[in-house]
Amino acid sequence: MKILIVGPSWVGDAVMAQTLFKLIKENNNNTIIDVLVPSWALSVFKRMKEINQSIEMPFGHGELRLKERRSFALGLKANNYDQAIVLPNSLKSSLIPFFADIPIRTGWRGEFRYFFINDIRKLDKKDYPRMVDRFCALGIKKGKKLPEIKSPSLISDKSNISKLINLYSIYREKKILTICPGAEFGPAKRWPSNYFAEVVTYYLRKDWIVIVIGSKKDQIVAQEIESSLDGTHPNLINTVGNTNLEDAIDLLSISSLALTNDSGLMHIASALDIPLLALFGPTSPEFTPPLGEKSEIIRKVKGYMKLRKGDLPGGYHSSLLSIKPKETIDKLESMEKIFISF
Repeated sequence: MKILIVGPSWVGDAVMAQTLFKLIKENNNNTIIDVLVPSWALSVFKRMKEINQSIEMPFGHGELRLKERRSFALGLKANNYDQAIVLPNSLKSSLIPFFADIPIRTGWRGEFRYFFINDIRKLDKKDYPRMVDRFCALGIKKGKKLPEIKSPSLISDKSNISKLINLYSIYREKKILTICPGAEFGPAKRWPSNYFAEVVTYYLRKDWIVIVIGSKKDQIVAQEIESSLDGTHPNLINTVGNTNLEDAIDLLSISSLALTNDSGLMHIASALDIPLLALFGPTSPEFTPPLGEKSEIIRKVKGYMKLRKGDLPGGYHSSLLSIKPKETIDKLESMEKIFISF
């Protein structure tokens, strides 16, 4: 059996998709799984042992380019896939498996793609309340009960870890708190930088190393955290904007604790089996929770809010500001006692 997975467009969703790959392999370990994903996601799927081959999707978000899609799909036809599982719900995502003439094309009903998806499923949100449930349901036959879902588990790269340790002069004898202060959709999903700074200060005073990671668009937030600290601190390592996604995976893998917003890096940290505290605001941990056994959540509101806008000046959300640094520090300390050997 050879399956092509048309993968999702977000980091967190890419990590959660591994639950589907694990399910497929559990049902038949000889199944070959290839994924078709945007270029940024290649490094995430590279860290999943279930994947045979990651294929770069050559079309940007929103681009139709019908003629080029058909030409690209005809090139994939030579791989002789038995089935395609299309995780996104868009019409465009269903075109390549159709043009590649893959016999079974599985996906959820959406965007008038009945003709292109021939194993179409109707989603009942009560049966599949979480994103991972919806991914995994596409890997089983219609009407079959969803089995126990295995958590994602990304692989770290020892040689890259050694390189990063040398590059940033990370003293491995000390405990490491890694913070990920960024998030998509702007400040509505972000804990304030001055709150992060209070946690950072607390752990620096405990003689921990604190690593800050994120993409280039998180540099302002990282700078705000640094400027809120009293003086310079040799144990603070700001890597924001200077690392790629694989570096972020490997830095998180050596962490003693991680503190994040609801973000793609939250899902990565959770998949590395490290103690993680995730701070949620308007987004819902009932829909896209961190799935690791060592993951904990703080959230002050209930329900799923589709609107990703803050209700306070600066775009922040009041529910995130109601999570105070002391409460967060207390929770991190309780996690230390449970998960970290002294």
